[in-house]
Amino acid sequence: MATIKPFNAIRPAKGLEKSIAALPYDVYNRAEAKEAVKGNDKTFLRIDRAETCFDDTVDIYDDCVYAKADELFRNMLGRKEFVKDEKPCYYIYELTMDGRSQTGIVACASIDDYINSVIKKHENTRAEKEVDRIRHVDALSAQTGPIFLAYRSNDVINGIVDKVKKKDAVNDFTSEDGIRHRVWIIEDEANIKDIEEAFAGMDSIYIADGHHRCASAVKVGLKRRDEHPDHDGNEEFNYFLSVLFPDEQLMIMDYNRVIKDLNGRSAEEILNELEKLGTLKERGSEAYRPQHKGEVSVYLDGKWYSLDFDRKYLKDDPVEGLDVSILQDTVLKPVFNIEDPKTDKRIDFVGGIRGLKELERRCATDCRIAFAMYPTSIQELFGVADAGMLMPPKSTWFEPKLRSGLFIHEIER
Repeated sequence: MATIKPFNAIRPAKGLEKSIAALPYDVYNRAEAKEAVKGNDKTFLRIDRAETCFDDTVDIYDDCVYAKADELFRNMLGRKEFVKDEKPCYYIYELTMDGRSQTGIVACASIDDYINSVIKKHENTRAEKEVDRIRHVDALSAQTGPIFLAYRSNDVINGIVDKVKKKDAVNDFTSEDGIRHRVWIIEDEANIKDIEEAFAGMDSIYIADGHHRCASAVKVGLKRRDEHPDHDGNEEFNYFLSVLFPDEQLMIMDYNRVIKDLNGRSAEEILNELEKLGTLKERGSEAYRPQHKGEVSVYLDGKWYSLDFDRKYLKDDPVEGLDVSILQDTVLKPVFNIEDPKTDKRIDFVGGIRGLKELERRCATDCRIAFAMYPTSIQELFGVADAGMLMPPKSTWFEPKLRSGLFIHEIER
């Protein structure tokens, strides 16, 4: 039984949505973040990455950075650049990229559901990556970046969403990257009750993206419980900001691999090794994308190849059966001696949003060979999480990215 509740969102004032909405804090390095905030004093990235207000001599984790984030947030509230809804609501958030839309419910999920594995993960988190967002949420007493959750599609929720979306959106804008964002408010009490009950009937909800943000929000909630020994479980710090999408609407893109050398072998020797693993076909100089599970594309010395793995390498195990696992176990480890892709400096990962041309570019600059993957499916993700297992690193790439600053959840008033 999942507890997914409505909340009083803090949202951009009318007309400021496009200026405020920002890509997630972790898609930028420091230099990129500093460049991105230039010319826009309202972008939420200034709050998410407040070190952009200081010169590079100031450590990005200095106390003054988190104090500055809170100051910027309070100033925007004071100038009424954000407004807070008077009653708890659900919100509909639709993102449209390249003519394809996905629509989620913005709500608050229970930290207890995360602790008790009703909300399931498929990645481990690293404590050092959590600390920054723990301090940020704690400083603002607010969650600013929603966690991307997924659930098995539900007819009741779909029906309400379709009905509400027939009305005019309260927010409708296109961001600089061409993504259209639309927001509706679900404030009818009967609809709210039906949605809450529909989620309560679900045994499992899944973290699609944002494992570190989620773990950080939960740890802040537990910290606040310790600070409030008389808490009753209904306080806002017991919940974290989320956008929940039905599985049928989600698109996972490929997450591809590039390798910097051939491990002392010639290109011919590499191709001979690959040929032992299945059906290897030369595809020419035009980029070739894998057509089905169990097939990987290879780019080497200006030519594309397809490798259709022999069926003996395809496994029923939720993790070992993933294409990224098959590549690791049959190619990257034995042929290239890449034992741990998380730590080996000879391998890099390229998100599918960058296209196959990026793999060609990398092989023309700093790499020798590239592997283009068939995307992991959302059902494969569910299978790994349901088994209580973890995916290999860089298995999924979700697009489009949820914007920060469109919905803010205050955890203490």
